[in-house]
Amino acid sequence: MRKLYLLALTALVALVGLRAQNVQLHYDFGRSLYSTDEPQRPRLTTTVELFRPDSWGSTFFFVDMDYRREGVTSAYWEISREFSLGKTPLSLHVEYNGGLSNQFSYKNAYLAGLTYAWNQADYSAGITFTPMYKYLARQDRPHSFQLTTTWYLHFAGGRVSFQGFADLWGDRHLVTGKNNLIFITEPQLWLNLNKFAGIDPKFNLSIGTEWEISSNFAVLDKTVVNPTLALKWTF
Repeated sequence: MRKLYLLALTALVALVGLRAQNVQLHYDFGRSLYSTDEPQRPRLTTTVELFRPDSWGSTFFFVDMDYRREGVTSAYWEISREFSLGKTPLSLHVEYNGGLSNQFSYKNAYLAGLTYAWNQADYSAGITFTPMYKYLARQDRPHSFQLTTTWYLHFAGGRVSFQGFADLWGDRHLVTGKNNLIFITEPQLWLNLNKFAGIDPKFNLSIGTEWEISSNFAVLDKTVVNPTLALKWTF
């Protein structure tokens, strides 16, 4: 699932003191690349993301919605809360994941852990690491783990942004029920048009791509790479 990365947003807030939110539209090439394995994979996905800091930490959520001709056919969301631990680079992290599609249900998952964040002094780059306990609701073996990392890199005078996340966790296959080690990463590359000469700085449109690279994710038991072409408007 697509995420706007908490660390990049934290850096943005530190620089401009504002909330951050965006809407993305992705055209997914996965169905064309994996016509046998993913014949029903939606071609269009929208993502809505919001990040809000406060005196105690920050709240982040995103919602993905997949579309076919008949309309929205699946939705997935994550919401997380960070509680700052003083002036240290550490924060307490709690999170919920869940969703629904016409093929299967993303069963409720509850996570808790500790986040370490590092930012370059000028906030042009940064990375986080979050090890978590993961509770898989309504499963015979509900206790699991998840390791999450996020990163961002702004270069070429802010005209280009490279950001993404990677998750590794233990789960049960949605069809076979066997134990799986699941990996998913979604690096994104954006051209930020308002950083180019001659374009209004308030024209907050970015053009880019996302590459969803996953192993044993959802109903598949193999590694796949699903690229997209995307637009993003940041508010």
